[in-house]
Amino acid sequence: MEIRHLVTFQTIVEIGSYTGAASQLGYTQSTITTHIQSLEEEIGGELFTYEKRHLKLTPLGRELIPLAEDLLATHDQIKSIQSNQEVKGILRVAAPESLTISRLSPIIREYTSKYPQVRFILTNGTCEQNQVDLISGRVDVALMVYPELHPEKCNHYELVEEKMVLVCSKDGPEHFDDYKLENNRTIFITNEEGCSYRTMFERYLVKHDIPPFQTTQLWSIEAIKQTVMSGLGFSFLPYITVKEDVERGKLHTVNHSETFDPIYSHMLIKKKKWLSPAVQAFAELVIKSIPSTDNDLEWIH
Repeated sequence: MEIRHLVTFQTIVEIGSYTGAASQLGYTQSTITTHIQSLEEEIGGELFTYEKRHLKLTPLGRELIPLAEDLLATHDQIKSIQSNQEVKGILRVAAPESLTISRLSPIIREYTSKYPQVRFILTNGTCEQNQVDLISGRVDVALMVYPELHPEKCNHYELVEEKMVLVCSKDGPEHFDDYKLENNRTIFITNEEGCSYRTMFERYLVKHDIPPFQTTQLWSIEAIKQTVMSGLGFSFLPYITVKEDVERGKLHTVNHSETFDPIYSHMLIKKKKWLSPAVQAFAELVIKSIPSTDNDLEWIH
């Protein structure tokens, strides 16, 4: 059984297609097919099948995933024995836009300056998508803003509670009750579906029998802030993303009597027998840089 065949298998699982795996690994599609056929012959069964033209894992393929991950992690560790303390390679991090612009930028600058031999790849997605990408192996570290989080397949570090605020234009209402009174004429300006704090706010409305507001869904926090500044409506955002605008008088925080559940920044790393020095160094820097709760660091080492 060749390591490259397992790498091909893992890449197909991560990307979801033979064509995508071939592109990422620099192989022809026929080579990818040959790798999988060789694995299937050795294992004694099919690893993938097609359902309505979509590639799906067979039960045998699903069973192989954790075994392949362990073997490839061990292989990486063996390759790194001689330079075990050298921080290099590729580090793939997924984070929501709110954390990227408010907390991660200085951390990434420090990390890439300190470890120039690491190729740092950052992707932005919803918190839900970031966790999916972590579990599937598309990224090494996922950061997210969520209420409580208890992942089974990840090492978890709760970083800091994020203060959430209702914001409107500088000439907007002083109290959220004013918006509720004009509910059918008020626009809630927010992120895409799947955003954790949008979901939390909308569930709060349902739970407390508050009729839903008209919703305008925008592609970025900056677009949301600019639209709110124009006076079109209000939004519900982490305070750290609007702090400067509030202090400069461009946005106004809306008083309210609501009791929203606390929400936190989290860092997740998939459980593995061995973490690369690049992942360890990034995790330690995040923990050092973001005010944290009382979790210890033992799992990193």
